[in-house]
Amino acid sequence: MIEALIPEVDKILRTLFAPAPTRRPMPGQDLPEATLAVAEKRHVAALMRINHCGEICAQALYQGQALTCRDPEIKHALEQAAWEETEHLNWTERRIAELDGRKSLLNPLWYAGSLALGLVAGKLGDNWNLGFLAETERQVEKHLTSHLAQLPAQDQKSRQVLEQMRVDEISHAEKAVHHGARKLPDPVKRAMRLSSTVMTKTAYFV
Repeated sequence: MIEALIPEVDKILRTLFAPAPTRRPMPGQDLPEATLAVAEKRHVAALMRINHCGEICAQALYQGQALTCRDPEIKHALEQAAWEETEHLNWTERRIAELDGRKSLLNPLWYAGSLALGLVAGKLGDNWNLGFLAETERQVEKHLTSHLAQLPAQDQKSRQVLEQMRVDEISHAEKAVHHGARKLPDPVKRAMRLSSTVMTKTAYFV
C-alpha cells in the first residue's frame, strides 16, 4: 500500500512545487513580447493564473480518475491526456513569469478538491468517469474561448498558448466520447459550472 502511494504523492508534490515538464515547444515562445499597458499586463497575468489553476485541477482530476479506472485502454488515454495537461501547466507557468505575475496561493486547495472529484468519478465506473472528463474539457474550452476574446490584440504570445490549449482540450473531450463517455445529467453540469465559476473568480485575484 505504501509503495503504491509513494508515486502518487510524488505526482502531487511535483505538480504543486516543481516546474512542469514539456516535450512540445511552448507556443509563441519565439514571438517578441508585446507592449502592454500596466492594466493590460495585470489582466492577462490574472487570466493566465486562472488557466494555470485549471491545469492544476486537471492534473488532480486525471490522477484520481486513473487511480480508479478499470479499463487499461481508457487508463492509457487518461494518462496521455494528463501528459498534455502537464505541458499546459508548463506553458501557463512560464507565461505568468514573463508577465511578472504570480501563481494562485490556493493551488493546494484546488488540487485537493479536484483529486477528490476524480476519485469519486472513477468509482462510478469508466463510462461515467469519461462523461465527467468530457464535460470538464468542454467547460474548459469555453473558458479558453472567453479568455481569447479578452486578450489585447497585440499579445500574440498569450494568444498562441491559449489557442493550442483549446485545441488539446477539444481533442481530450472527443477522445472521452470515443471511449464511451456517458452524458451527464443537467444538474451535475450546472454544479460543475458553479464550482468552476467560484474557482475562476477567486483565482483571478488570489
